[in-house]
Order: sequence, then C-alpha cells, then structure tokens
Amino acid sequence: MSLSFKSFSSDFLPIKPLVKTAAVSAALLVSVSSFAEQASDKSVKELLQVTGAGDMAVQMMGQMIPAMQQMMPDAPEEIWVEFSKQIDGDELENLVVPVYQKHLTQADVDAQLKFLKSDAGQKMISVQPLIMQESMAIGQQWGMQVMQRAMEQLDNTPAQ
Repeated sequence: MSLSFKSFSSDFLPIKPLVKTAAVSAALLVSVSSFAEQASDKSVKELLQVTGAGDMAVQMMGQMIPAMQQMMPDAPEEIWVEFSKQIDGDELENLVVPVYQKHLTQADVDAQLKFLKSDAGQKMISVQPLIMQESMAIGQQWGMQVMQRAMEQLDNTPAQ
C-alpha cells in the first residue's frame, strides 16, 4: 500500500482545524492586546515622580550647561542664568506622559510602581544615577578605544 502526500495529509493530520484554531487564537490575542487599559495620566505621573525622573532631568541639564557654554562662547552669562531658571522637571514629566502611555498599559505601570515602592525598588532608584554616571564614563572610554582600534586598522591597511 502506498500513501500519497494528499492521502497522508488529509487522513493523518487535521490541518484545516489547526489552521482555523491558530487564526482564531491570533485574532483573539490581537483584540485583547488592543483593548488593554491605557495607563492613566495620574499613574504615569506617579511613576515618574517615584523614579525621580524630573529631578534627574534637571540635574542632567545642569551638567550639560558647561558643554553648551563651550558651543556658544559668545552668549552672555545672563542667558545661562535664565536658562537654568527655565528648567522645570514637572514640565518635562508632563511632556513625556504620552510616551509612557503609548508603550505601557495600566497593569505595566501598576507593576512598576509596586516594585519601585519596595525596598529593592527604592535601592534601584537611589543607585541608578551612580550606575548611569559610571556606565556613561565606561561607554565613553570604550568608544575612544574602539575609535583608536579602527584608526590603527586603517593605518595598517595597505592603500589600494
């Protein structure tokens, strides 16, 4: 007795029901995820405040001023004083709330808040600025090393 592919597939594998089940499952997943509750403005704002995002932004802007002064050496000192006065962490937080809402559901924000209010979360918040600062310094050093290697490689490559 020989089996053709047609008889094998139709007799032994219930392909059509599997395809239908997969299609229905995919449609349900898409519809459920599209109806997930959007994070509220209030909860996202709380998340930003718990993490100190606004304060970190103000601190980062303060650290950027010397570099900006070098780029604009002719700018009067008053502009930097006024610039510093205009930096408002709450303003930035309000501007980024929609970004968080675009990428996180209410359940996501609630879970983040639960963690961040725990002892481990509070530790992470307290050391995050140091981690970022040290990581950025390492990243800058690494970038210079990569550039040095690239330049050495090009110097050692014969001209064509």
